Amino acid sequence: MTQKTFFRTLSSLAVLSVVALMALSRLAYAVEIQKVVSPKGIEAWLVEDHTVPIIAVNFSFDGGSTQDPAGKEGLTRLLAASLDEGAGDLASEDFQGKLEELAVSIGFSTGKDRFYGSLRTLSPRLTQATDLLKLAVNEPRFDETPVERMKTQLSTQIRRNQSDPNAIAGRSLADAMFGAHPYARPTLGTMESLTSLSAADLQAQHGKILTRDGLKIGVVGSIDAKTLAPLLDKIFADLPERSDLAAVADLAPRTGGTVHRELTVPQTTILLAYPGITRDDPDYQAAYVMNHILGGGTFTSWMYQEVREKRGLSYGASTSLSPYRHTGLLIGSAATKSDRAGETVEVMLNQLSRMATQGPSQDELEAAKRFITGSYPLRFDSSGKIARQLVALQNAELGIDYFDRRNSEIQAVTLEDVQRVAKRLLAEHKPTIITVGQQQG
Repeated sequence: MTQKTFFRTLSSLAVLSVVALMALSRLAYAVEIQKVVSPKGIEAWLVEDHTVPIIAVNFSFDGGSTQDPAGKEGLTRLLAASLDEGAGDLASEDFQGKLEELAVSIGFSTGKDRFYGSLRTLSPRLTQATDLLKLAVNEPRFDETPVERMKTQLSTQIRRNQSDPNAIAGRSLADAMFGAHPYARPTLGTMESLTSLSAADLQAQHGKILTRDGLKIGVVGSIDAKTLAPLLDKIFADLPERSDLAAVADLAPRTGGTVHRELTVPQTTILLAYPGITRDDPDYQAAYVMNHILGGGTFTSWMYQEVREKRGLSYGASTSLSPYRHTGLLIGSAATKSDRAGETVEVMLNQLSRMATQGPSQDELEAAKRFITGSYPLRFDSSGKIARQLVALQNAELGIDYFDRRNSEIQAVTLEDVQRVAKRLLAEHKPTIITVGQQQG
């Protein structure tokens, strides 16, 4: 989210945070999900929880930064920053003042593939909160002064990123692996592209992305299906029925090669990347377990043990899966002293090769599965986390029963599954290596 009206909204967020903390001790992952369909056909997944008076609403639309037109990079990000900067008859300060007065939080953000929104409110203020959300979703004003303020904030972030080693590494990785694909477009945009964006551009993007056919909704809290159904129509039924999104092709990331970006900083940032896996791939759970052992399990992972614990090369080294709709990446990362960057890369590559050729032991596999299944409830210790998970399940088309199936799917992963997916992801491709720091490394 863009930094704005921080002090003005701090008290509102504090109220919601205190109430949310009250919920931590009683929310569990064994939740009952109801499918709610409004009178006009808007569908949402609902988890009722009446123990505290708080309601969390999360939603998403098809179309993220990949929908930015050429030369207008950053348009969808600016749209997300501007939707709550005045709507309907309320100018920016009036809209933000209402949020503060009611202790309501409304936010928007964008990824590569989808556009996201959220609402957090105390249940006694649900009517006023949904009034404001309806305005933001349906009638954003895009007044010149707040839009220019948002442009300035995004431009400031772009300037910061120009000297931030992590941002430079990420940008270099996208350029190297995605090429001319829309995934390579900078979500924040560029200084030049932001300058060219207008209120008319924002209105057009709003009409293209915020539509009913790509809408997914998750609701958690002190509300029942009968109350929720008409609210869904109130907020979303007036949106256009169909989107007008540009087609995005599936992508096989380019692999191999080394890119170095010179930057005078004490440490060198390292990224090692391979083609990954999409969320709907049958091998995803096996890849998830494999990644946990390789570098996703922090203190117990091979990367952490070999890079930090045994050699003291970095404060931490890790790997992660990054699934997109049209491709996926597996990324290893670390930061180390510049004069030890080469050694660190070598150690990391050795662990990737070890996983590809040998794989883990049966004991390592069982320990990973115990941790992954045992820590799963931590994803459900607040209303907001559950609401986000409900939307994520719908986005990935995993089914309303996924919460019940997930741990059994992890338990079913065998050593042969992990070895197979490790060879598929790590043995069949050469890594792309990105380093950002001083050349001496």
